[in-house]
Amino acid sequence: MKTVNLLKELELVDEYWSPRVVGVVNDQYIKVAKVKGTFTWHQHDNEDELFYVLKGKLVIEYENDRVVLDEGDVHIVPQGTRHNPVAEDECWIALIETVTTKHTGNVVTDKTKSIEQQLGNG
Repeated sequence: MKTVNLLKELELVDEYWSPRVVGVVNDQYIKVAKVKGTFTWHQHDNEDELFYVLKGKLVIEYENDRVVLDEGDVHIVPQGTRHNPVAEDECWIALIETVTTKHTGNVVTDKTKSIEQQLGNG
Protein backbone atom coordinates (compact mmCIF):
# COMPACT_ATOMS: atom_id res chain seq x y z
CA MET A 1 0.00 0.00 0.00
CA LYS A 2 1.21 3.46 -0.89
CA THR A 3 0.81 6.79 0.88
CA VAL A 4 1.13 10.02 -1.10
CA ASN A 5 1.75 13.41 0.47
CA LEU A 6 0.31 15.98 -1.94
CA LEU A 7 2.41 18.84 -0.57
CA LYS A 8 5.65 16.87 -0.96
CA GLU A 9 4.63 15.89 -4.49
CA LEU A 10 4.03 19.56 -5.28
CA GLU A 11 7.54 20.45 -4.08
CA LEU A 12 8.80 18.36 -7.04
CA VAL A 13 6.74 20.29 -9.60
CA ASP A 14 8.84 22.93 -11.36
CA GLU A 15 6.57 24.09 -14.19
CA TYR A 16 3.28 25.97 -13.91
CA TRP A 17 0.14 24.45 -15.45
CA SER A 18 1.84 21.06 -15.78
CA PRO A 19 -0.19 18.52 -13.78
CA ARG A 20 1.42 15.35 -12.43
CA VAL A 21 -0.55 12.18 -11.80
CA VAL A 22 0.12 11.00 -8.25
CA GLY A 23 -2.57 8.35 -7.89
CA VAL A 24 -5.47 6.49 -9.46
CA VAL A 25 -8.84 5.71 -7.88
CA ASN A 26 -10.98 3.52 -10.10
CA ASP A 27 -11.20 5.51 -13.34
CA GLN A 28 -10.09 8.80 -11.74
CA TYR A 29 -6.62 10.36 -11.75
CA ILE A 30 -5.43 12.30 -8.72
CA LYS A 31 -3.18 15.09 -10.00
CA VAL A 32 -1.19 17.94 -8.47
CA ALA A 33 -0.15 21.17 -10.17
CA LYS A 34 1.37 24.53 -9.46
CA VAL A 35 -0.45 27.33 -11.25
CA LYS A 36 0.21 31.01 -11.78
CA GLY A 37 -1.22 33.47 -14.26
CA THR A 38 -4.03 32.70 -16.68
CA PHE A 39 -4.55 29.22 -18.12
CA THR A 40 -6.90 29.04 -21.13
CA TRP A 41 -10.62 29.08 -21.81
CA HIS A 42 -11.75 25.50 -22.40
CA GLN A 43 -14.32 22.88 -21.51
CA HIS A 44 -14.47 19.14 -20.94
CA ASP A 45 -17.52 17.94 -22.86
CA ASN A 46 -18.03 14.67 -20.98
CA GLU A 47 -16.19 15.01 -17.66
CA ASP A 48 -16.58 16.97 -14.44
CA GLU A 49 -13.36 18.40 -12.98
CA LEU A 50 -12.61 18.81 -9.28
CA PHE A 51 -10.24 21.54 -8.07
CA TYR A 52 -8.87 21.44 -4.50
CA VAL A 53 -6.70 24.39 -3.40
CA LEU A 54 -3.87 23.31 -1.11
CA LYS A 55 -1.97 26.62 -1.01
CA GLY A 56 -2.81 30.09 -2.31
CA LYS A 57 -5.89 31.35 -4.12
CA LEU A 58 -7.48 30.27 -7.41
CA VAL A 59 -10.19 31.92 -9.46
CA ILE A 60 -12.30 29.86 -11.86
CA GLU A 61 -13.74 32.19 -14.46
CA TYR A 62 -16.99 31.28 -16.18
CA GLU A 63 -18.57 33.09 -19.10
CA ASN A 64 -21.04 34.89 -16.79
CA ASP A 65 -19.57 34.30 -13.33
CA ARG A 66 -16.47 33.48 -11.32
CA VAL A 67 -15.67 31.42 -8.26
CA VAL A 68 -12.88 32.34 -5.82
CA LEU A 69 -11.20 29.41 -4.06
CA ASP A 70 -9.05 29.84 -0.96
CA GLU A 71 -6.85 27.25 0.75
CA GLY A 72 -8.90 24.19 1.64
CA ASP A 73 -11.70 24.97 -0.83
CA VAL A 74 -13.01 22.43 -3.34
CA HIS A 75 -14.94 23.31 -6.49
CA ILE A 76 -16.36 21.08 -9.21
CA VAL A 77 -16.60 22.37 -12.76
CA PRO A 78 -19.55 20.58 -14.39
CA GLN A 79 -18.97 18.78 -17.66
CA GLY A 80 -19.52 20.87 -20.76
CA THR A 81 -18.96 24.14 -18.87
CA ARG A 82 -16.54 26.63 -20.42
CA HIS A 83 -14.08 27.85 -17.78
CA ASN A 84 -10.67 29.45 -17.27
CA PRO A 85 -8.53 28.97 -14.13
CA VAL A 86 -6.54 32.03 -13.02
CA ALA A 87 -4.05 32.48 -10.15
CA GLU A 88 -2.59 35.92 -9.53
CA ASP A 89 0.16 34.41 -7.34
CA GLU A 90 1.53 30.87 -7.20
CA CYS A 91 -1.17 28.43 -6.18
CA TRP A 92 -0.87 24.71 -5.40
CA ILE A 93 -3.83 22.56 -6.41
CA ALA A 94 -4.98 18.97 -6.55
CA LEU A 95 -7.27 17.82 -9.33
CA ILE A 96 -9.52 14.80 -9.60
CA GLU A 97 -10.42 13.95 -13.18
CA THR A 98 -11.49 10.86 -15.06
CA VAL A 99 -8.72 9.19 -17.03
CA THR A 100 -10.38 10.39 -20.26
CA THR A 101 -10.07 14.09 -19.36
CA LYS A 102 -7.82 16.03 -21.72
CA HIS A 103 -5.67 18.67 -20.04
CA THR A 104 -7.02 21.63 -21.99
CA GLY A 105 -10.30 19.99 -22.97
CA ASN A 106 -11.57 21.01 -26.36
CA VAL A 107 -8.58 23.26 -27.27
CA VAL A 108 -4.84 22.79 -27.74
CA THR A 109 -2.40 25.49 -26.63
CA ASP A 110 1.30 25.73 -25.82
CA LYS A 111 0.33 24.83 -22.22
CA THR A 112 -1.38 21.56 -23.20
CA LYS A 113 0.19 18.48 -21.61
CA SER A 114 -0.48 14.95 -22.84
CA ILE A 115 -1.45 12.25 -20.37
CA GLU A 116 1.97 10.68 -20.99
CA GLN A 117 3.62 13.92 -19.83
CA GLN A 118 1.33 14.05 -16.78
CA LEU A 119 2.25 10.46 -15.92
CA GLY A 120 5.95 11.36 -16.22
CA ASN A 121 6.42 9.28 -19.37
CA GLY A 122 6.66 12.03 -21.95
